Amino acid sequence: MKNKYIDLIKQTFDFPQENFKVEKDKLIFHNIPLMEIIEKYDTPIKITYLPKITEQIEKARRWFRSSMEKVNYQGKYFYSFCTKSSHFSFVLKQVLEANAHIETSSAFDINIIEKLEQKKILNKRTYILCNGFKREQYLKNIQRLIENDFVNTIPILDNLYEIDYYTETIKKPINLGIRIATEEEPKFSFYTSRLGIRYDDVLSLYTEKIKPKKNLKLKMLHFFINTGINDTAYYRNELNKCIQLYCKLKKINPDLQFLNIGGGLPIKNSLSFEYDYEYIIDEIVNHIKTICNNNNVPEPDIFTEFGNFTVGESMANIFTVINQKRQNDRELWDMINSSFITSLPDTWAINQKYILLPINRWEQEYERVFLGGLTCDSEDYYNSENHSNAIFLPKYKANQKLHIGFFHTGAYQEALSGYGGIKHCLIPSPKHILIDRDSNGKLTTELFSEEQSHESMLNILGYS
Repeated sequence: MKNKYIDLIKQTFDFPQENFKVEKDKLIFHNIPLMEIIEKYDTPIKITYLPKITEQIEKARRWFRSSMEKVNYQGKYFYSFCTKSSHFSFVLKQVLEANAHIETSSAFDINIIEKLEQKKILNKRTYILCNGFKREQYLKNIQRLIENDFVNTIPILDNLYEIDYYTETIKKPINLGIRIATEEEPKFSFYTSRLGIRYDDVLSLYTEKIKPKKNLKLKMLHFFINTGINDTAYYRNELNKCIQLYCKLKKINPDLQFLNIGGGLPIKNSLSFEYDYEYIIDEIVNHIKTICNNNNVPEPDIFTEFGNFTVGESMANIFTVINQKRQNDRELWDMINSSFITSLPDTWAINQKYILLPINRWEQEYERVFLGGLTCDSEDYYNSENHSNAIFLPKYKANQKLHIGFFHTGAYQEALSGYGGIKHCLIPSPKHILIDRDSNGKLTTELFSEEQSHESMLNILGYS
């Protein structure tokens, strides 16, 4: 009878897979022997495999380039990274070394841009797409970029009044974008997105406030929906409206050049994940070309803003099961040495699922369990996976440690949990390890940050 954990996985999925395999009873992730990392650094830990970031950028470029070649698309493709998904310096450095561009969403983003330029990691010709609803400091910081010759800075207008700041304070040439307020999907709480400018106001905004100003050029139309890029009637309908609007604008504004189709390429959150990236991108590129050709308008250069797709699959959180509690006849609780609320807040806030796998003991029998975090909050648990309304792990044994990993956790989690700040029940942020490869392909590791100390928390709380 096949009752080992590895048998369960092989019976359920096509395994091994890209990024995941098992050697000598131990899980290998991105060809990283995770048990060696655990033995060196202990748990809980967050790991980031830097080469995966570059790999994702190159994948998207290859897909778009191939799609454009298939239909003789005349525009170019530009990959940009939305910093809100991960602001860490090592992420931005990796992104910029791959010659990607940057999308910002707040005032402090601009300070990061300036620091990167000072360190010669970013150059002033990098496209800086400034999104979001902008308070005064954000506007002032954008102004500083433009006046300091960051020549490809594009403020993307989010409301009808934002442009007044630029016309009143900046005399240099400014390339602008407009974000469209798309309709939300039918099940959403609101009919129209709070972000951007509604379709009916876009043309008048251009003709009344942009066209009359000699130093203003409308260069970009920005489109984004919350569901991300999907092969659905809803996505196709919203994209179609955006392209039609682009064509109308282009006929009265020759400066219009860029169509920003936003972000939202999904990543693998289950071993059963399926998504035909090449097909979807083929459809998008062909759709843009067809509508533009039907309107006798040149195909635009395409921008994308990928955050989760860029960094998500590069990272993992690794914990150790430190005890097991039997609370009734049916429920076994494996307790981890951290917290889901403080380390992976999306599991609590939006019921996000990640790939969950043991690091060791794959050749042993398995059991159904619930995972419990260390806080006293009843919501600090994890009880199901994307492919199953249950969790199965190797059986708990008090004399044999079980290490488990949550994979593809690279986007948003540190920002949402308040990295280095105050956590629920004062559970500390785990140590963070950076993993790279040298010129010979050999793995290198670096401790980016230690586990958060009690001194840092007491200092924040005013006990210093």
